[in-house]
Amino acid sequence: MSGAGLMLARSLTTLAAGALFGFGLSVSGMIRPEVVLSFLHFSDFGLMLVMGGAVLVVLLAYKLAPRLLARPLLGDHFHAHPSAWNRDTAVGAALFGVGWGLCGVCPGPAIAGLGAGNWDLLWALGGIALGALVQGLRARA
Repeated sequence: MSGAGLMLARSLTTLAAGALFGFGLSVSGMIRPEVVLSFLHFSDFGLMLVMGGAVLVVLLAYKLAPRLLARPLLGDHFHAHPSAWNRDTAVGAALFGVGWGLCGVCPGPAIAGLGAGNWDLLWALGGIALGALVQGLRARA
């Protein structure tokens, strides 16, 4: 496949995966902050099934794909994704959790919620963008 053809295939695959992800978030109710907050208040455990199902699918894909395929469909080889845990990662995770707990919104569902017409999520996305900007400026210093 030529370079331009591979780039188009990757772009279309990314678009399809994003649309499928957004559809899944919408069907599961994760685009509604009140559903997420009821889950976090331990009064509705429906999202536990959604998250458990997502973890299971990703775990199977990461473990089985390299065994079943000689190489990725749109890549040259499988990559390891090492994680480095440090103080910044822990602080970022804590801030993300506090923000999620306060408003019931994280970036993926907020963007998908905009597609469903929930324009109030623009406030949450503005806060997420501001936090990302501050972190980026802090990392540069």
